[in-house]
Amino acid sequence: KSLVHYLLFVVCPVVRMARVFVYGTLKKAQPNYFRMENTSNGQAEFLARARTIEPYPLVITTKFNIPFLLNEPGTGQRVYGEIYRIDQKMLDFLDRFEGCPERYQRTEIQLEVQDGEGENTLKPGSIEEVFVYSRREPEWLQNQTYESYDAFGDHGLKYVLPEDRSPE
Repeated sequence: KSLVHYLLFVVCPVVRMARVFVYGTLKKAQPNYFRMENTSNGQAEFLARARTIEPYPLVITTKFNIPFLLNEPGTGQRVYGEIYRIDQKMLDFLDRFEGCPERYQRTEIQLEVQDGEGENTLKPGSIEEVFVYSRREPEWLQNQTYESYDAFGDHGLKYVLPEDRSPE
């Protein structure tokens, strides 16, 4: 029994999974989705499409046209996005990619599941609590808000990939 216990908990440690809500360039068919698919960043499994229970301001701003979810619940619109189950390695990658905790903060948010794909999806209509990357930028509250982000949408604000960015 002790050898089995050792093998299960030391040689094959339990991988802690987290769930994260992506609402911008990390969604499917968006410019940074490849980062979610890159297994060298960790594991990410799509679970469902969802939207926030509370309204939040989703704005597109800076000279790079980056989508930001502002941590101002009760303001803006109910925001659509996707829920992923991710491992610790992907969570660490996303923290670095999003500049957490300097640029973005990772907080928990409540979502209403819309629909999903496959056997591991969440039940439509269920309420889920997941991580989200957001910011507090009071001066951006005057910006136009969106209920859903698409880098190729009719807003005309072309997203600039991180590799293409020059310093501010």
